[in-house]
Amino acid sequence: MRALACPASLKGVLGASAGAAALGEGLRRGGADVVELPVADGGEGTVDVLHRARGGTWREVAVRDAFGEPRQARWLELADGTAVVEAAEAIPLDPSRLDPMRASSRGLGELIAAVGRPERLLICLGGTANVDGGGGLREVVTALPAPTRVACDALVPLVDAARLFAPQKGASPGQVEELAARLAGMTELAPYAELPGAGAAGGLGAALAALGAELQPGAALVLDEIGFDATGFELVATGEGQVDRTTATGKAPGEVARRCRAVAVRCVVFGGRIVEPLEGVENVALSGDPSRARVDLLELGERLAG
Repeated sequence: MRALACPASLKGVLGASAGAAALGEGLRRGGADVVELPVADGGEGTVDVLHRARGGTWREVAVRDAFGEPRQARWLELADGTAVVEAAEAIPLDPSRLDPMRASSRGLGELIAAVGRPERLLICLGGTANVDGGGGLREVVTALPAPTRVACDALVPLVDAARLFAPQKGASPGQVEELAARLAGMTELAPYAELPGAGAAGGLGAALAALGAELQPGAALVLDEIGFDATGFELVATGEGQVDRTTATGKAPGEVARRCRAVAVRCVVFGGRIVEPLEGVENVALSGDPSRARVDLLELGERLAG
């Protein structure tokens, strides 16, 4: 069997590359010929996935995180002159420090400013602490340094940024309403508010569109950039921490499954939890125990190859 191991990150548990390594090892134990190709959708870990597939040179810069604390953030310089910047490198969502009323996107602006004048710029959005409509970023960046594409992990309009994502960033119901009102009051973003991806990363999608960037579905963009192609494989195995309705509407495993269906290649989608199965593929629930994540993937690979 020729198999492709292409999981996304199991957020907070196992990165995409580590997940691909565990799944690949299990598939090889079962006798399969395996290619490992971790995937991402624009959120946390996307720049690592791109580096693994395309190489490039890491650069590092001192920025401020979402709460003004010093932080070292990486960006990736590709051989074709593209600079790749990941929002979560500068202003990540930290479960131990949640305050969406105060969190700022200024650190991402500092990171963008540090890339100089590349030929092209790719900004990856997702996994951030802010819901500020890019207000902090726009204090630093008044013009983008190069033609810019934005990989959005969520294809939602600006109005949904607070309602859908602020609670996981620590907002109470009352704060959700206040944040939604703040975003609605940013008249400079109004022409871009309905774009798919405008609400990504606390409204950073809309802010970057206002600066002239092109918003794109993150999963499809990343899969194209890393050269994903299911043809020639008998099995494609992908998955993430939780499979739910969002998996099919913008997450990397959902895009992998869609492309596999299009070329009639068997696809298995795993999840630590399966809340809403994907249609047209095989869904496999793992134990759901974070401490067993690597073992779960090893065992899954062996079962699939066997």
